[in-house]
Amino acid sequence: MPITVKLDELLHARRMTLTELAERVDITLANLSILKTGKAKAMRFSTLEAICQVLECQPGDLLGFEAD
Repeated sequence: MPITVKLDELLHARRMTLTELAERVDITLANLSILKTGKAKAMRFSTLEAICQVLECQPGDLLGFEAD
């Protein structure tokens, strides 16, 4: 999939666990894990906004595009 999720890098840089992010964003750990592993097929803008707000980042910091 050409869209990549760089959640691991952002969490590491902010010294935050996936569990802590899940609690702050109010999303299940399972759904956040699916997003982190790149298995998600879609993401709501409200979820993207909440993650960016908690991690103090821009959507482009979280998502990447790799051409084939």
